[in-house]
Amino acid sequence: MTRSRLLTLTASLATTLFVLVGLVATPANAASTVRYVALGDSYSSGVGAGNYTSESGSCQRSTSAYSALWAAANAPASYVSVACSGATTLTVASSQLSALSSTTTLVSLTAGGNDMGFADIMKTCALYGTTECVAAVQTAENKANSTLAGLLSTLYTKIRAKAPNAKVVVLSYPVFYQLNTVCVGLSATSHAKINEGINLVDNITKTAAQAKGFVFADVRSIFVGHQLCSGDKWLHALNFASLGISYHPMATGQSGGYYPVFRTAAS
Repeated sequence: MTRSRLLTLTASLATTLFVLVGLVATPANAASTVRYVALGDSYSSGVGAGNYTSESGSCQRSTSAYSALWAAANAPASYVSVACSGATTLTVASSQLSALSSTTTLVSLTAGGNDMGFADIMKTCALYGTTECVAAVQTAENKANSTLAGLLSTLYTKIRAKAPNAKVVVLSYPVFYQLNTVCVGLSATSHAKINEGINLVDNITKTAAQAKGFVFADVRSIFVGHQLCSGDKWLHALNFASLGISYHPMATGQSGGYYPVFRTAAS
């Protein structure tokens, strides 16, 4: 082979290699432009998943939460979770939105359940009978029908004002119980009523999110077969030794339920 032909071949190979490297690098470069902020309550902070960060304190932000899993897999330019256990739409607005800016490109959120008294309802259902449980859920449904859409709309408007250029993904809550199974604990009537209340909150949330042009990411179907009273549950049942994790996703619920739904919605 002549020297000139060797030089030509070497240059051609170098060009090909450069192009291939560029093609491989493109997804990483694209991901690195994302500036992601996770907002919300305990379902976003990762309560029940363990592996809580020391800086998060009582907010109990977990490295096993769906937002952290997404960030680890996608290496965004920046990622911060300010989600906090017990957060309501009002406390998200007052204490979390400072993390947003005009440079934020992706936001995730769960909110609304605590506004309807989620913890107190489940405590009532666990400690008292069916009549009291059904009444507590019905009171929350009445409140949701009259106030939740307005609370969510106000919060969503504030999020959009703080992050005008962001894709906002609002995630649902999972429906807790698999019905028509043999299951100890609460009555079948209580199970059905609790599911009804969760579906109402999720449906109101869906309407409010879509009205603002946000993406609604519904986890309900992916949790089917992994609910309480199923053979492979992704949710903690009532735990008197650690009440805070009761009815929250385990690490498997975050990785197998919330994460894939959010990954699809964020793409």
